[in-house]
Amino acid sequence: MSQYLSLPVEKTVHFGPYRVHPRQRLVLEGGQPLRLGRRAVEILLVLLEHAGQVVSKQELIARVWPKSVVEDTNLRVHVAALRKALGDGQAGQRYIVTVAQRGYSFVAPVTSEPPEQLARIPHPSLAGNLPPRRTRVIGRQGLVESLVAQLPRKRFITLVGSGGIGKTTVALRVAERLIGQYRDGTYLLDLGSLNDPAMIAPNLCALLELSPQDGAPLETIFRPLKDRHFLLVIDTCEHLIDAVALLCETLLRGAPHLHILATSREGLRAEGEHVQRLESLALPPRGMSIEGYPALEYPALQLFAERAMASQDDFELTDREVPLVIDICQRLDGIPLAIELAAAQVGRFGLEELRRQLHDSVALLAHDNHASAPRQQTLRATLDWSFALLTACEQTCLRRLAVFMGNFNLASAAAVIVGQHVAPEQVLVSVSQLVAKSLLNVEIGDEEVRYRLLDTTRSYALEKLIAAGELAASQARHAERCLTLMEQAEKDWEQTPTRLWIARYATYRDDIRAALDRGLGPHGSHSVAIRLTARTLPLWQELSLLKEHGLYVNKARELLQGSASPCPRLILALELAHASLNYHTEGGTPATVAAFATARRLARQYQDLAGELRALSGHMTVNLSCGRYQQALEQCQDFDRLGLPGDPVMSLSAQRLRVLALHFIGDQGAARHDAEQVIQRLAQNGHLSRFTHGFGVQYEQSVAALTILARILWLQGFPEKAQRTANLALQIALQINHGLSICYTLAVSGCVIAQYTGDHATARERLDRLKHEARKHSVMLFHGWACHLERAFDGGPLEASPSPTSLIQDMVVTVRPDTVSPTQIERAHSGAAGWCSAEILRAAAEALLAQGGAGAEANAEAHLLAALAVARRQGARAWELRGAISLARLWQRQGQDEAAHDLLGPVYRGFAEGFDTPDLTEAGVLLQALARRLGS
Repeated sequence: MSQYLSLPVEKTVHFGPYRVHPRQRLVLEGGQPLRLGRRAVEILLVLLEHAGQVVSKQELIARVWPKSVVEDTNLRVHVAALRKALGDGQAGQRYIVTVAQRGYSFVAPVTSEPPEQLARIPHPSLAGNLPPRRTRVIGRQGLVESLVAQLPRKRFITLVGSGGIGKTTVALRVAERLIGQYRDGTYLLDLGSLNDPAMIAPNLCALLELSPQDGAPLETIFRPLKDRHFLLVIDTCEHLIDAVALLCETLLRGAPHLHILATSREGLRAEGEHVQRLESLALPPRGMSIEGYPALEYPALQLFAERAMASQDDFELTDREVPLVIDICQRLDGIPLAIELAAAQVGRFGLEELRRQLHDSVALLAHDNHASAPRQQTLRATLDWSFALLTACEQTCLRRLAVFMGNFNLASAAAVIVGQHVAPEQVLVSVSQLVAKSLLNVEIGDEEVRYRLLDTTRSYALEKLIAAGELAASQARHAERCLTLMEQAEKDWEQTPTRLWIARYATYRDDIRAALDRGLGPHGSHSVAIRLTARTLPLWQELSLLKEHGLYVNKARELLQGSASPCPRLILALELAHASLNYHTEGGTPATVAAFATARRLARQYQDLAGELRALSGHMTVNLSCGRYQQALEQCQDFDRLGLPGDPVMSLSAQRLRVLALHFIGDQGAARHDAEQVIQRLAQNGHLSRFTHGFGVQYEQSVAALTILARILWLQGFPEKAQRTANLALQIALQINHGLSICYTLAVSGCVIAQYTGDHATARERLDRLKHEARKHSVMLFHGWACHLERAFDGGPLEASPSPTSLIQDMVVTVRPDTVSPTQIERAHSGAAGWCSAEILRAAAEALLAQGGAGAEANAEAHLLAALAVARRQGARAWELRGAISLARLWQRQGQDEAAHDLLGPVYRGFAEGFDTPDLTEAGVLLQALARRLGS
């Protein structure tokens, strides 16, 4: 077969050690998926389709980015990253070459054969949060295989070595090789951006979706891991050794199926730890023969050759040049990062001059009497040499990029770099040069190119930034950039699909944390930090990080209150955030009510209609949770009156709030009509964002609408539809993985409807899920609700509520009628109990009958008749059925069998579904008993 061919999707394509399955967009190496970004795979497929031919840059861009405007630089970066991941250049093997002024060509021999069975190949998406492959491992294959074999037996291995030696690369390759071997996945915890030991556990909890508990010992926090089988890679531990050691010991004791692979410059000295030291890449011994290029079998030279080819496309080692490369690699002690830095300069100097330059730079080490780690000093000298070769502009760029905690795009880089000595038009060229010289790493995402400094390089650049006296100014620009990003995020929140929004903005959370921690501190730029705090609500809400947001909001409010001339809009934004956070963490306390009231007063004072509507809708939600249904209805009417006529978003928000008010006040027919319209409108408007302009306390819109519709359907006598609707709401909330929405739908409908329908196992399972999610996201309001419901389901005594009325107390009485209180009975008689008035009156009647005494039956009958009247008026057939059952039993006891049958029969026959649910089953049995007695 010809070595070049077109690319049929039904074939399996081979080149080098790789097999490509075009239809599945899957690249395999040795049977394992190669973790490449989507764009990188598309570029590879286009090049393979035209193997042996030149594909122009314009054609590649048109094929890979058909709907986007992309610069040539973007394509160059993607191709360079693809080459690096494939190991293009290792042992002289070329895959993709650049054809000057024309484009790119895939030059390796290619064959194809019929498609192979892929059923047993684990898909890359199963590997937890591992990043796509950044580079092919060179010279560590034996170590990787050894670690793959050892981890199942030793459980806890730490890769130890100097900076730049390749610890992260090896750890990620081992984890990649183990994809599919761990039932519950493989996870990477990168500690490079953390400086506070107290933040390790919360970050791990977020990664593993656990519930952090303030003040709880680590054993308690991580107890849910005891049955999970997974691999945890903990990267960059050296600056947090004691805390990481304690964490690892605790995890391994409590989770017998957990394996840990850590990286550090020194051992963790933890119980059960096995240390694996990474040495430099192997080098040929001095004076060995180079005939037949045996030297290229050594990893240090392979790495140099690969990176040199990336720097100079026509680079080729000859017999004469091999000794030069050997000498260079030996002078660099075989340190991978140092070799990369040197190889990146081949195109500039050539090998002879490069060796001389390094000889002069590294020779200075011999005069440094403070040396304690020779290899580390070699790397330092190489970094110094590489830095000195940069232009003044490139040096400034590298220094200023050190303020980033994570990865960043070109626009963010420019915002921090541009200033004295650097003009905007210089940024792209300088960043590209830093990438070409291996001082800046590229991370190829599906949507954009992002950059990242290695920890070693970042630490070096930060030293240079401090020495240049530019730290404060760079941090100030960094904070301003974070503010700009969050302002844009706020604007995009309504118009951008949620997954894309999170992918675009969540990656900046470490940088935002750093900017807020600095800015809200005693010596920070308070003005920028306060504005940043006010703009981060969408981010923390999407990530369900309420507690963290609350800490920043409280600090910002204190600083703003002490300001000489505080900005009114900032005061309002922080008051609204404070009120919403208070609601979720404390419930409808006086402080929460006061916060919403203050926010509304400020909004009126500043003539901010949107702010007033946010405060009003938030206060309405609080009133609903406190059982003040009539006040909530009045506030809903205020919202209608204040809202802008003709605004579709405002109209949808108003209708959404009206559904809540009508349902809880007891008008189920009108509530269902509006609920179904809301769901239909959400389906028609594209539903790009999960939220609607901050009105109400924020949950995903369709989840919130379906949650209330499920309750309405239950009350109207459709238990099966109610259960299906509640299930759908939970399914959507879980699918989008939004913690607040999961808590809301479980607390408001998911648990109680399962209990109503007799599915006690599901009700219990959902209660456990609710408690877990509420703790995890610090939504203590719903955690309290879960505890109330748990005791109600179990039949045990209930704890006294600090509030005389609340929605959760009303929900509990519909599950446990024996918990009815005099306050609830009084509210039911007055109509204030709204949706559950009929059931409270029935519960009061049952309590009277249980107590007995003179007039008990007459009083109970009056309560039951009143309950039936209320249920019929509200369209609450579920409560009508329960009331009819209780009254029929009373009349049966009094010998009024015919009246009892005539009362219950029509109510029972009014149902069209759910006949195996507890209430309908009880009604059916009672009707049969009455019929037998009447028949006899």
